[in-house]
Amino acid sequence: MDINKVIAAELEVKIKQVEAAVKLIDEGNTIPFISRYRKEATGSLNDEQLRKLHERLVYLRNLEEKKEQVLSSIEEQGKLTEELKQRILAAETLSLVEDLYLPYRPKRRTRATIAKEKGLEGLAAFLRLQQCSEPIEQEAAKYVSEEKGVKDEKEAIAGAMDIISETISEEADYRIHIRTMTMKQGMISSGAKKEEEKSVYETYYKFAQQVSKVPGYRILAVNRGEADKILSVKIEAPEEEIIRYLNQKVITRDNPYTTPVLKEVVADSYKRLIAPAIEREIRNELTERAEDSAIQVFGKNLTQLLMQPPIVGHVVLGWDPAFRTGCKLAVVDETGKVLDTKVIYPTEPQKKVQESKQILKEMIKKYHITLISVGNGTASRESEQVIVDLLKELDTPVQYVIVNEAGASVYSASKLATEEFPNFDVGQRSAASIARRLQDPLAELVKIDPKSIGVGQYQHDMNQKKLSEALSGVVEDCVNKVGVDLNTASASLLEYISGVSKSIARNIVTYREENGRFTDRRELLKVSKLGPKAFEQCAGFLRITEGKNPLDATSVHPESYQAATELLRNLGYTPEDAIAGRLSGLSQKIKDYKKMAEELQVGEITLRDMVKELEKPARDPRDEMPKPVLRTDVLDMKDLKEGMILKGTVRNVIDFGAFVDIGVHQDGLLHISQITNRFIKHPMEVLSIGDIIEVKVLSVDMERKQIKLTMKF
Repeated sequence: MDINKVIAAELEVKIKQVEAAVKLIDEGNTIPFISRYRKEATGSLNDEQLRKLHERLVYLRNLEEKKEQVLSSIEEQGKLTEELKQRILAAETLSLVEDLYLPYRPKRRTRATIAKEKGLEGLAAFLRLQQCSEPIEQEAAKYVSEEKGVKDEKEAIAGAMDIISETISEEADYRIHIRTMTMKQGMISSGAKKEEEKSVYETYYKFAQQVSKVPGYRILAVNRGEADKILSVKIEAPEEEIIRYLNQKVITRDNPYTTPVLKEVVADSYKRLIAPAIEREIRNELTERAEDSAIQVFGKNLTQLLMQPPIVGHVVLGWDPAFRTGCKLAVVDETGKVLDTKVIYPTEPQKKVQESKQILKEMIKKYHITLISVGNGTASRESEQVIVDLLKELDTPVQYVIVNEAGASVYSASKLATEEFPNFDVGQRSAASIARRLQDPLAELVKIDPKSIGVGQYQHDMNQKKLSEALSGVVEDCVNKVGVDLNTASASLLEYISGVSKSIARNIVTYREENGRFTDRRELLKVSKLGPKAFEQCAGFLRITEGKNPLDATSVHPESYQAATELLRNLGYTPEDAIAGRLSGLSQKIKDYKKMAEELQVGEITLRDMVKELEKPARDPRDEMPKPVLRTDVLDMKDLKEGMILKGTVRNVIDFGAFVDIGVHQDGLLHISQITNRFIKHPMEVLSIGDIIEVKVLSVDMERKQIKLTMKF
C-alpha cells in the first residue's frame, strides 16, 4: 500500500503535500510548528488537516505492520497461497485483515478442534461434498473409535458438524457480507432490566433504531445504561435473510441426506459463532464512531472555550459560591496576582447578608474592584441575587459575570494548585481560579485536565487514552495559535508550546527565577535540556516584550530575522517601527511578492505571513471571538415567561442541541430543531461555545427545572 497516496486521496490534497508533512513529522517536528512555519513545504496544510494526516499515518502504518505479522504467521504454518497473500496485502482495514487471518489464528480448544483431534475432519469433508447416496450414518460408522473417544455414529456426525460450523464462521467473505447486511438492515434495541425502576435511562426502556441511522449520543447513552446494569442492549440482525444467504453458499446441491444436516450446521454456525462475534464487532464499531464524533464535538467546544477573549484591565473579585461552608472570595489584580482572600456567609444556613455586603463594599473600595466573576455551581443563584442587590447600593460601577466553574475544584485540590498557592485552602484556590479564568481563560484552563472542563458529552465512558490525546492536541493548537509571554507564562502553559516538554517547561521557569527576565530568544538555548531542535520548534511561539531584539515580541521565527530586517530596511523601516505599531499598510507597499521573496531568499507564503505579523505584531486571534456578557441585574426562573426574548451565551454544544446561559441559574436547552429553519446535521454548523445569541423562551418547567428555548422567531 502506498500510504501517502491513500492519505492524499482521503484528505483531498496533493501527494507532494502529504510526502512533505510525513517527512517533517518523522523528523520530529510538531503539528503547530509544521502548520505555522513550514507552509511552503506542506502547501499550507492547517492544524486540523495535519492532525488527521498524522492519525491516518499511524493507523495505516499499524495496518501494514499487522499485515506483515499475519503473512509471516500463515507462512510459518505452510498455508499461505498467492491468492490469500494478495487479499491480505490489498486489505484497507484492520478488521478485514483479522477476517482473513481468522482461520489461521492460533486458537483455544473449541468443539471443532476437539472433533479434529478425534479424527473427524474426513467425515466433515465428506459431508461438504454433498454426494451422499445413502444415510450418512453409513459413512459415520467408519469414524467410530473407542481409542479416539468417538463412541457412536451420532457423536461422529455431531463432531463433523462442529468442524463445518467453525469453517463456515471463519470464511472471510461470509463474515464481510453478514456484517454489511447487519449494519444496513439490523436494529439496535434496548430494554429495562427492571421495568418498574425509575432512572435517567427511561427513554431507552423500549428503544429500537436502525443500526445504520442511530446517532452517536444514543450509542453512548445505551452503553452507559448497560454498564450501570439498568439496560440490556442487543443487535437484532435480519436472521432469516442471513441464514438464507449462508444456505445458498454452503448447500451447493440438493441431497436428501446432507441437505438437512447442512441446514442445521448453517443455523448453528450463525447463531452460536457468527452472530455473537458480528454483534460484538458492530457494537465496537458503533461505539468507536460515536466516541470519535463525541471527541470531535468535545474538541471544538474546548477550542471555543480556550479561545474566549481575555477580559483585561480589571481588578477581579473571584467568587466561589457555597451554602454551609460560605462563599470563598479572592481579589486578583490586572496581572493575575492574588491580593486578598475572604470567606463570607450570605447564603443559607447562616444568611449573614448585611455583614457580607459590608465586607464586599470594603474590598471593592480598597482594591478598586470593577468586575465580579461568580462560579455557576451550588449557591450561584443565591450569590447572584446578593451581588445584584449590592451593585445597586454602590456609588462606583461594578459588573459581574457568571463563569463556568467546571474543573475549578479539580484544580484547587491538585498538586499544581498546592505549589502555586501553598498557604491557601482549596476554597481560596478555587476562587482565585474563577477570577483568573475570566482574565485569561487559556492561561488558567490549561492547568485543568481538559476532561474536567465540562464541555463534553459522555466523556467518562469513552476510550480515555484517545480522548486525552485528542484534547491535548486541541490545547496545544490553541496555546500555540495565541503564543505566550516567555517571562510571565506558567510551567502549565509552557508545556503545551511546540517542542517544550513538562521537564523543559519547569526548567524554563527555574532559569527565569535564577537569572531574571529573558531578554533574547537565543537565551533559551541556555535552559537545561532545551537543545537546537527544541529551540527551532518553540522559539516562534515564545514572545519577549522589551527585549534586545524587537522581533522577539512577534511570531516571526528567528530563522527569518535576517529576511524580516532586510525587508524592513528595503521599505525604509526598522524592527522598532513594528513594535511601535507604525507598519499599518505595509502589505500595500510590496508590489511583487514573488520577486521580493526571491530577493530575500524566503518562500512567498513565509513572506506574506511575515508581513501580516509585522503589520499587527503579536496579534491575539482571541480578539475576534465574542466577549462575555457583563451583567448588572438578575433574572429568576419564575420571572421567565413564554415568548420572552433574551440575550444568552452558549455554554455547551452537543449532538442534539446547545445549552444557553440566559442569566438564570439554570441553562436553557436549545434543541437542534429550534436552532434554524434550514436542515442541519449538527448544532456546530451554526453555534459555538461563547457565542452571544438572541433566544425566545418556548417553555419553563419549574418542577423539573427545565427551560426550552428557540432561535426561530
